[in-house]
Amino acid sequence: MNHINKLKIFNDPIYGFISIPNELIYDLIQHPYFQRLRRISQMGLSYLVYPGANHTRFHHALGCMHLMQKAIETLRFKGVVISSEEENALYIAILLHDIGHGPFSHAMEKSIVEDVNHEAISLLFMNQLNEEFEGKLSLAIQVFKGDYHRKFMLQLISSQLDMDRMDYLKRDSFYTGVAEGNVNSERLIQMMNVVEGVLVIEEKGIYSVEKFLLSRRLMYWQAYLHKTSLVAELILMKVLKRAKELTLKGINLPCSESLLYFMENKITLGNFNAEILDLFSQLDDFDIIGALKAWQRQDDFILSTLSKMIINRDLLKIKMSAEKIPIEESQTMKEEFAHEHNISLAEAEYFIFRGKIKNQAYSKEAEPIRIFKKDRTIEDVVEASDQLNLKSLSKLVTKYYICFPKQLI
Repeated sequence: MNHINKLKIFNDPIYGFISIPNELIYDLIQHPYFQRLRRISQMGLSYLVYPGANHTRFHHALGCMHLMQKAIETLRFKGVVISSEEENALYIAILLHDIGHGPFSHAMEKSIVEDVNHEAISLLFMNQLNEEFEGKLSLAIQVFKGDYHRKFMLQLISSQLDMDRMDYLKRDSFYTGVAEGNVNSERLIQMMNVVEGVLVIEEKGIYSVEKFLLSRRLMYWQAYLHKTSLVAELILMKVLKRAKELTLKGINLPCSESLLYFMENKITLGNFNAEILDLFSQLDDFDIIGALKAWQRQDDFILSTLSKMIINRDLLKIKMSAEKIPIEESQTMKEEFAHEHNISLAEAEYFIFRGKIKNQAYSKEAEPIRIFKKDRTIEDVVEASDQLNLKSLSKLVTKYYICFPKQLI
């Protein structure tokens, strides 16, 4: 019998060759749960703004694993002891950190499943895989949950300067062409160290950290919270909400079996069992696009109109403001639209709605980015930096929006 060579390499447009460190990692990548990430876009509907943003969560997960390999190499070089079990746990945890994302990423968390976030679903997937792989993921799960005694390991996976953020900023910047997001991940990793059990950045790396935080802020305004991407995602959430509403009234809507299950049932974290997890693993972007194409031709005015908007990229108008938008403004629009299309005011809310978005590049409440100074003291990056803009980057910026049909301008 021929043994498959499992030490394969991937050719990545950003880092060049990414190698698979061992057979277990290969088997996890080959698993249908992980292969599904090839069919989940990394930036949701952002390709409606940036035509190149068609990369997937699969790309991103491999990129994160590659950066983790570099980080472990750097830390070991500096004398940090990391056993082979811990190394593997770090690879597994970072590889699977996003495995719980639904189609078009965040839109699903608020519509198809009831407030179950992707981190919780990632953990369900990891537990399921741990059973299939006879406990080989136990340490990775412990690290992922923050239960492992070596704190820096969780910080490499989930913190304000982790492998996840380093990869998605660099990758999303590359695929969108938004040059401001291009962070120097190699330099940042070279500056990492572990002191008193926590992850630190050596003082000479402080400018790279400042650039990283600034890049993050700019990527949020220019890409992730771009008003067209935002309105497209909000419309998608409204479409799914309407589809669920109609399905629960007994109206048969054409869609895939797995999508139908989530529309017919109320799914919370409490009832998310192995059977539901398997159905969730069948869901990807194609189920949603296929459904939207079919729903354009449905009798329901709301469902068909909103579906057409996404398919044809003829979206609602969105107006942003630094000030709260008065309720009267949306109320008048709703009355006018409801009257014109012979629908109720509640139904008009599918087309006219307000909301707010927040952007904070660095949070003082969360685990800080620690700078290890030459005098061997450790300081929060905001205090260590001589840049005034870092203080402003830790300020929470809120913007308000209102969405409405173009004919109401």
